Amino acid sequence: MNNWHIEPMREEHLAALTELDVRCFSHPWTYDGLKAELSSDTAVFAAAVLDGTAVGCAGMHCVCGECYIDKVCVAPELRRQGIARALVDYLISYAEAHHAEFLTLEVRESNAPAIALYTAAGFLPVGKRRNFYTDPRENAVLMTKTLSGNNE
Repeated sequence: MNNWHIEPMREEHLAALTELDVRCFSHPWTYDGLKAELSSDTAVFAAAVLDGTAVGCAGMHCVCGECYIDKVCVAPELRRQGIARALVDYLISYAEAHHAEFLTLEVRESNAPAIALYTAAGFLPVGKRRNFYTDPRENAVLMTKTLSGNNE
């Protein structure tokens, strides 16, 4: 069932992605919050699209050679099909093409599948943020991927 593809997030994806965020996060992004990223000079957001409907999303912000991954989510019923990895790879490729030095992100300490995904993509744990998440309260693992060949 690999009928999905990754493309830059567009306004037509926002309604489905807003609904997906409600399903995936205790503090979901709003429609207007996602829409604002479409015009942000520092934002890079991608959608995973299946049969014309957005079923996943990943986004980051890049400033001065540093990229911060804000979110990665995939519809629960479509997980473990490579969609999240493709979204993360899209962000990594963008960062490399734009000569970023590193990417960083936070992930819930209990989210073993996400930690495994990021580790497989080359991210390393570099610290913790105590009580970073709420609903439920939980520590975050801070992970970073250093990009090679971009030291100018």
